[in-house]
Amino acid sequence: SSDLVLDRPRHEGLIDEIRATGAGTRLLLDGDVAGGINAARYESRIDMCVGTGGSPEGIVTACAIKALGGFIQTMMAPKDEAEAARGMAAGLKMNHVYTADELVSSDNTFFVATGVTDGALVEGVRRKGPIIRTDSIILRSHSGTLRRIQSDYNSARWH
Repeated sequence: SSDLVLDRPRHEGLIDEIRATGAGTRLLLDGDVAGGINAARYESRIDMCVGTGGSPEGIVTACAIKALGGFIQTMMAPKDEAEAARGMAAGLKMNHVYTADELVSSDNTFFVATGVTDGALVEGVRRKGPIIRTDSIILRSHSGTLRRIQSDYNSARWH
């Protein structure tokens, strides 16, 4: 088992703290959404994904986490006072721990991702002769389902 952290300068102290406890740490070059999702997937060897990321990525991840029955918590981390002021004006709480239900109130969330390049969650687009293959994952919270779809397209038919 291990923790997953996005490999960014802002996480250097966090990575040092995790490693000081003796926990394994895997670094993500990209894909903080995929990292959060993989931490909630049953068959994953990732126990936890931690770090600071963007609000849109946090909401998208919360939709997927709700579908997987996982756990997510987050706090606002504004870059400066101006960003904090805009957030507070929009009704956001700066010193509050948000839960999945506060991030996304619906119990019928969908998450869909199709790979363009290879990542931790889906494979990128592949081409073999005239066949183009895509790899997608679909999560739905209402039914608790995870579906994988590989689609083949015959590009010769497009000419």
